[in-house]
Amino acid sequence: MAIVPAHILHILAALVWYAGGMALLLKGGSLLVEAEALHPERIWPWLAGAMALLLGVLKARFIFGRSIKRNLARIAALDLPRIWQFFSPGFFVALAVMIAAGTSLSRLAHGNYAFLIAVAVLDLAIAVALLGSSIVYWQQRAFARQPAAPSHGGPVQPPSK
Repeated sequence: MAIVPAHILHILAALVWYAGGMALLLKGGSLLVEAEALHPERIWPWLAGAMALLLGVLKARFIFGRSIKRNLARIAALDLPRIWQFFSPGFFVALAVMIAAGTSLSRLAHGNYAFLIAVAVLDLAIAVALLGSSIVYWQQRAFARQPAAPSHGGPVQPPSK
């Protein structure tokens, strides 16, 4: 299999990151709409949306942004980057488990007001975290052929030998 430039791996990682954020945003939004339809007189869907936004911003800042920086550094350290290495193998396993769990939770939540709200908060918080933390790709110039050194969080390029 051919060797690919690191910035191609960065682009693929960002595309997966954005796709996950958009998918969860749509799914979480639809769960809140369903909860609103069950009990239109209640304010909980609105409070859940606000709570998810706050949790997502915190998670973007303190967890997901650091995860992106670590992944960019891991990619930069690859000697012969291959197309499938835009995330580590363990990340792909975790992603599959998270998708399966999220799908199961959403199916179980249908028709149950409280469960709909809870799963919507989870989905929307993760969506906001994914989309909000994606700014790190731009700050690190991850899509440039030769990314700039990061401002905080370790090298993006491997040290010269």
